[in-house]
Amino acid sequence: MTKPVVLIAEELSPATIDALGPDFDVRNVDGTDRPALLSALADAHAVLVRSATQIDAEALAAAPSLKVVARAGVGLDNVDIKSATAAGVMVVNAPTSNIISAAELTVGHVLSLARRIPAAHSSLAQGLWKRSSFTGTELFEKTIGIIGLGRIGALIAARLQAFDMRVIAYDPYVTAARAQQLGVQLVSLDELLEQSDFVTIHMPKTPETTGMVGAEQLRRMKKTAYVINVARGGLIDEEALFDALATGEIAGAGLDVFSTEPPAEGGPARKLLDLPNVVVTPHLGASTEEAQEKAGVSVARSVKLALEGDLVPDAVNVAGGAIDPFVRPGIALVEMLGQFFSGLADSALTSLDIEVRGELAAYDVSVYRLAALKGYFSRIVSESVSYVNAPLFAEQRGVEARLVVEAESPLYRNITILRGTLADGSTLTVAGTLAGTRMVPKVVAINGYDIEVPIEKHHLVMRYADRPGIVAIYGQKLGEAGINIAGLQVAAPDATGRALSVLTVDSPVPDEILGAMREAVGADLFRQIDIVED
Repeated sequence: MTKPVVLIAEELSPATIDALGPDFDVRNVDGTDRPALLSALADAHAVLVRSATQIDAEALAAAPSLKVVARAGVGLDNVDIKSATAAGVMVVNAPTSNIISAAELTVGHVLSLARRIPAAHSSLAQGLWKRSSFTGTELFEKTIGIIGLGRIGALIAARLQAFDMRVIAYDPYVTAARAQQLGVQLVSLDELLEQSDFVTIHMPKTPETTGMVGAEQLRRMKKTAYVINVARGGLIDEEALFDALATGEIAGAGLDVFSTEPPAEGGPARKLLDLPNVVVTPHLGASTEEAQEKAGVSVARSVKLALEGDLVPDAVNVAGGAIDPFVRPGIALVEMLGQFFSGLADSALTSLDIEVRGELAAYDVSVYRLAALKGYFSRIVSESVSYVNAPLFAEQRGVEARLVVEAESPLYRNITILRGTLADGSTLTVAGTLAGTRMVPKVVAINGYDIEVPIEKHHLVMRYADRPGIVAIYGQKLGEAGINIAGLQVAAPDATGRALSVLTVDSPVPDEILGAMREAVGADLFRQIDIVED
């Protein structure tokens, strides 16, 4: 019997090869040699890559037998997930391989800033002995503020509590019970910035979080405070950070990631490297032998499971195992509904019902529960979220997720409803369906308002007291900003006289325009929701 072909396209640890075992025909190719890669993919059943090999639509088309693409690491920028999914190819990565390394690097930056270690080393290496020039500060009884209390944030909290630091955190999607379990006090973002001696950010990079620490936020920090970013480049506005550091508005910064890597000459990130109160590293969050080995071994195990047809814990685009063709088109819809839900939620989620109604009730739709959780958490945690690790995020945050299946569906052939309870006691409902022969994903209800809006990349959702001329008001604001309204639907007012508008726009709306629109409309609910595709 012919063994499945596993193609190793980049250098991986010997432990990775050992983890594959003897049941595969393991071959090697230089993934950066494009003609050689395309040729080698012709009879490959699996390919293992790191960051240099591009697995795009062309590469997938050259691999008719390919079942799984495995990225030995966290990021997936070099893998075309959408094309892989369309081709029925599973994509896996190693989402937890670097969390300890990233947490430890963060602590390293905190200590380096507190004790001025890099500057002192550089001075001494030049033959100077300037002890008085490098007086530092103790961590003891200082306050560390963690923006994003996910797995990495929780690891940092535990490590810095050992220094007898006070740990506070901002994370609107973490419940008070979870924070108490970690020994962390939840505060608002403004309170965190004002109280912290060290601020470290661990958020996913989305349109909402890009630049979330900007000039206004930096002004709120103590002049003696430090900010650290080892998560994603661009979460901190680099121009604003340069100004704050150059003028002494804050004491210093520790950076492992940048908006452009490597920092381009003349760019804002490059200017930061020349400042004496900045400690920098070249994106080393996952650069430990242990993290690299964990990543390789993890994806090797996933490849074995995938080729054997078993459930794959770290699958990014499918959960592993057989999914009925009638069920499969709804997976992307439910994931987008999860993103829509998280964009509308005012506070942390405590419980979520995923209701599937209609003809789908006759099929196994358990993957929809995973899709809803993946969509919800992909917007609010910094780690990669897969269809199988999403329940772990729910468990860590005390979120109870239940799948409800009913055959009765009076209005639609099939409909999926996400019905959740939030930590503030409120409830939130978002429903969607696939419409027409083209199976267009649509949102068809929000909190009892009936609408029918195709899900696109950029939406605005607003609720307000219904009155004549309201559409003209927000239309004018968007027109003045040069933003086109691609679609619009207004739901009929509810019993309180409040109507709901859902707009589709061609591009994200700047914060200042959003604020002006909300004030002009008098909205009590106003959200910009950006749908992020894998």
